[in-house]
Amino acid sequence: MPSQSLSSAADDRLRRFAWGVVGWNVLVIVWGAYVRASKSGDGCGSHWPLCNGEVVPPAGQFATFVEFMHRATSGIALLGVIGLAVWSFRRFARGHIARQAAVWSLIFILIEALIGALLVKLELVAENRSVARAVYMSVHLVNTFLLLGALTLTAYWIGGFRPPRLVGQGAKLGLLAAALISALVVGVTGAIAALGDTLFPASSLAEGFREEFSMLSHFTVRLRWLHPVAAVASSAIIVAVAAKLQTSPATARTAQIVMVIVGVQFVLGIVNVWLLAPIWMQLVHLFFADALWVALVLLAATALADPAPEPASLPTKPTYVTV
Repeated sequence: MPSQSLSSAADDRLRRFAWGVVGWNVLVIVWGAYVRASKSGDGCGSHWPLCNGEVVPPAGQFATFVEFMHRATSGIALLGVIGLAVWSFRRFARGHIARQAAVWSLIFILIEALIGALLVKLELVAENRSVARAVYMSVHLVNTFLLLGALTLTAYWIGGFRPPRLVGQGAKLGLLAAALISALVVGVTGAIAALGDTLFPASSLAEGFREEFSMLSHFTVRLRWLHPVAAVASSAIIVAVAAKLQTSPATARTAQIVMVIVGVQFVLGIVNVWLLAPIWMQLVHLFFADALWVALVLLAATALADPAPEPASLPTKPTYVTV
């Protein structure tokens, strides 16, 4: 019994650590959006991983502080994911689903670091208005969501929940794929719209609408209308999928959380447009986008979980043994 208690306590610490890594990465993502919105991406110049050629730059410019803090918190996130992977490998046997998810988390955060380095080295930051920047930001967004999804699944399966069963679940897989892909599309269009808001802020709602349909506007502004359209379509898809998957108490709870977050995001999107996308509202909007993605991943994991084996049935009549 004491050894079981110690094992249970260790598992609980690992589970809390895993969810802590998820939460920390959400904060890093939101702070990264602040780097973009405040045009501080060139705060460390084109140096990477050093900041203006130094490990710790001297206090001075605000942009340098913002960018340096993003790199520092990203470095802590990388160490957290490495620690999570090592701990998972030490705790679980070869082939365990949590180990696999931890490996994918490590892969995605390394890709994340590579994309961040390229953004800096290629100077696709601050006032850069190129198509390449929009493409890199879109890829960055997709990889960020994949990283957050892998970390969420790692924490979920560390908690002892059953791995997925994909065979014979074609209908569920189709529904979940539609929901997850639509969320990714909204994220990409949102990244492009946010870039347009940063580079070309509108002075009024009417001016913003006019610029979106002007051939003289920058392509990020002309594409801005795609985000609200994609958001409305995605909201309908996600709510429909969540309602359809309420087939057990576990999936019902997660599906209801998903639908609540969709409603909150819809309201935040309207407020964001109405207020002309101030930085603080962009950050709140992104935070709930991350929360919705985490909830969707958990809904997928819960809906696809391999059911526990049925307990052996007891004999209805006593069995007699003759000697």
